[in-house]
Parts: sequence; C-alpha cells; structure tokens
Amino acid sequence: MPSYAVTVATGSQWFAGTDDYVYLTLQGTDGCSERHLLDKPFYNDFERGAVDSYDVTVEEDLGEIQLIKIEKRKYWYQDDWYLKYITVKTPVGDYLEFPCYRWITDEKEVVLRDG
Repeated sequence: MPSYAVTVATGSQWFAGTDDYVYLTLQGTDGCSERHLLDKPFYNDFERGAVDSYDVTVEEDLGEIQLIKIEKRKYWYQDDWYLKYITVKTPVGDYLEFPCYRWITDEKEVVLRDG
C-alpha cells in the first residue's frame, strides 16, 4: 500500500492555529484517496507557526497527484485557521507543494492545486 508523507504549515499570525478537525483527500490521475483525518494522538496539531507531518496510506497507487482537498470541521466552537501550505512526498520520492496562504473559516472544503 503506497504511503504519502504530508507536511502542513500553519501561519504565525495571532490566532492562526486551530483545534478543529482537519481532513485531507489526495486526488491523482489514477484515482482518489479516502478522506483522512490529520491527527496525532496526544499532540496539539495545527498550532500557530507549527509545521506538522503525517503519513497518509492509501489502498492503491493514485498516479500523479493533481490536487488535494482540505476539509475543516468544527471541534468545539468556530475556530478559523491560517493555512500557509501543504507539501506531499509521493511514494516515488517526488515533492509537491500546494500553496494556500489564506484563512480557512467555517466548515468548508478547500481545493488546492500544485504550485
């Protein structure tokens, strides 16, 4: 089963971090991954100025990654998040960067393309 190394960078502005649930979906030329919750047990993810890393394992090879989808869902109360960028290291060792550099508010899905 292929594994992708995903790195998420949160902005360093005041209140840029979030406690909300953050989900990632990878979409490639050969298919789309399941929605993955980005969360490390006993760790405070997506803090202001943090760069967090996650391993995302998929069932089948997705081919060349074309875009990623980020979903933010409320944990306790409305909590905005400033996402700088996401990088993905593919199973063959390629690095892709998906710039965002914006606030993600409410419960929504954001589509990012390779920068």
